[in-house]
Parts: sequence; structure tokens; C-alpha cells
Amino acid sequence: MRRAVTVAASVLDQAASSLTNIAVLVIAARASTADGFAAFSMVYITFTVLMGLNMAFVGQSVVLEKGEDASVGSAARAAVSFTALAATTGGLQLAVGGALAGGGTGRAFLALGLVLPVVLVQDGLRYAFSALRQPHRALAADTLRLACAVPALVLQPQGASPARLVLVWGLSALPAVLLGLALLRPRVRGLPGDPRRYLRKGHLGRRFVVEYAVGNASSQLAVLGLGLFAAPLAVGALRGASTLFGPLNVLFTSVNAFGPPLLGRAGSRRATVRAAAGLAGVLAVLAAGWATALYALPAHLGRRLLGDTWDAAAALLPATGSQYAVMAAGTCALVTLRVLSPRATLSVQVVFSLLAVALMLGGYVVGGAAGAAWGLAAGSALKAVAAWSRVARTRPEPLAEQAEGQRSTAPLS
Repeated sequence: MRRAVTVAASVLDQAASSLTNIAVLVIAARASTADGFAAFSMVYITFTVLMGLNMAFVGQSVVLEKGEDASVGSAARAAVSFTALAATTGGLQLAVGGALAGGGTGRAFLALGLVLPVVLVQDGLRYAFSALRQPHRALAADTLRLACAVPALVLQPQGASPARLVLVWGLSALPAVLLGLALLRPRVRGLPGDPRRYLRKGHLGRRFVVEYAVGNASSQLAVLGLGLFAAPLAVGALRGASTLFGPLNVLFTSVNAFGPPLLGRAGSRRATVRAAAGLAGVLAVLAAGWATALYALPAHLGRRLLGDTWDAAAALLPATGSQYAVMAAGTCALVTLRVLSPRATLSVQVVFSLLAVALMLGGYVVGGAAGAAWGLAAGSALKAVAAWSRVARTRPEPLAEQAEGQRSTAPLS
């Protein structure tokens, strides 16, 4: 029963965090012009990449901590301290760069630099609580984050500047940070927490960063580059379309988090693959059904969701819906590989994530934002085919090797 409660709290915490991201983007789209949301989207992509890098370098290593409560508590304290120091350093650089760049987008990046320590520490606390096996405390902080961010953004005037929206979004995380630190303090009081441990040679986070960079950040950075050097409005359209599929992101994240232990208890290799294939089919049908419902949404309702960005985002729904349908298959295949042969995922991620970036950029050259969306869909489809082909050729590793691989492989996407 205790394990079930822990899993439920973890899923609800992930849902609260994802719902916050969805709500922030939807409200920002409604309050902004199409140009303003494009600038906001570029800033939010930057934050997403930085958050992912911190998750890979700090979060995924701290959740692997085992041993006595004191050692885990020390690791959690060090993780939060390192996140605060790194975010402050990175935030200063962003603020200076944004100030030098000027203009609406530059001011928005300046605002991100100012609030970066707040939002990254708030996210980093989730991993500290996870390591301490206290997901209900993370859920409390993330629920407060949602309860503060939504009203704060809703109260902003129509046509608010991207910089203003970024500042309001970032500062609205302060109550959640204070609550999280207050809940963490009793668990780490009096314990050492040396942030320099993350700079030592052999730190596992370096491997996790590599896998995140090629699996997730590469496509995000490519979209950001598209906005900086080619078409900012395309970024707003792509971000708007993907925001509409936020509920599916929650499902995919939950599969990554809880799929391996559940599939690992399926028994034989055949049972594991069969269960994963069934789950992939269910998720693909859900993705297709969600895409169909969005495509059939009347335009006036769509504009109430995304404001001026709706028309551009709606044109991408067939491509983005197709991408999410094949992502369901790919996610389940990669989770299956994690169970059968943990070392097999990195090569698939490297090759086909970079291929997806190339297809997205090539698609943009040929067909603009719609071509970029179809390029991402094609890349996701090829990754899914490659992952399932690898599953078909893979035999389970010996238990000792598998345990070592799971300790040295980052979570999948």
C-alpha cells in the first residue's frame, strides 16, 4: 500500500508539473500577439533546455542515491545547492546577453536570466524529494506552483509584452520554492551538502547530459535556432501545436518513469515485448483520437485556447498528431530496450534524434513550418522503427550487467 501511495503521488506530481507548463503556454498565447508568443516561446524553449540539462546532470544522479537516510539527505542538499549556484551563474549570463541584444526578445531573455534561479530551484526540489522517497512533499510544492502561476498570468493585460509574462511566470514560483525549502529542511538539517561533488571526475550526470542532449535538447535547440536565424513565427506555431498535446506528454513521461519496473515484472521476454506492444497500441490510438478531436475543434474555440497563434498551430495539427502517434510506439520500444538491454538505447537516441533534427530543418526549407512539423514526424517514425527493430534482435542481458546498465543510462524520451 505504501508503494502504491508513493507511485500515485509521483504520477500526480508529474501531472501537476506538466499541467503548469501547458497552462503557462496556453495563457501566454491568449494574452500575446502572434509575434509576442513567438518571442515568449523562444524564451520558454531555452528554459526547457536548461531545465532538462539540470535534470540530467543533477536530478537523475541524485535519484540514484542509495544507502542510509543521512547519505541520501546530504546528496539532496548538495543537489539543491548546486542547482542554485549553477542557475545564478547561467542567469547572469542570460541577463547580460538579453540586455545587450535589446528589443522585445532581448528583454524577454533578460527577464529569464533574472528568474532562472527561482524556476530551476523549484524544479530541482522535485528530484531531491524523489531521492528522499517523499513525493507527496514535491506534490504539495508543485500544486502550489500551479495555483500561483495560473492566476498571476490570467491577470495580465491583453497584449502584455513577452518580458512581462516571463517575469510574472518566474516570480510566481517563489511561494512554491519557499514551501519546498521549508519541507526539505527537516530532512537535511545538520547534514553536509557539498555541491562540488557534481564537478568531480566520473560524475554520472555527464553521461546523462549526453543522452539528454542528443535525445531531447537537439530538437529543441534546432527549433530555437529556427527562430533566431529564420522565422520566429514558425517557433510560435510549432510550440502552440505541441502545447495542445500536453496531456499526452504526461502519459509518455509516466511510461518512462514507471514502465521499466512494471515491464520487468512481466516474466519472459515474449511477455515483456507483448505488453509493451499492447501499451504502444493504446497510446497511439489515444494520440490519434486526441489529434482528431483537436482538428475538428471550431476555429472560434481554438482562438479562445491559443489566441492569435491558433490559425498557425491548427495548420500543423495533422503533422503533430502523426508525430505523437508514432512517438507512442517509439517511447514503448525504448522502454522495452531499457528492460531487456539498457546499453542499447544510447545509439538509437544519438543517430535518430540527430536525423530528426536534419529532417525538421530540411522540411522547413521545403515547406516552411508545416514542412518542419512533418520532418519531426518522419524522424519520430524512423526512431520508432529502429527501436522496435533493435527490440526484435535483442536478448535479455544477465542480471548483473542489466543492473549496471540501469545505473549508467539516463531516462528515455
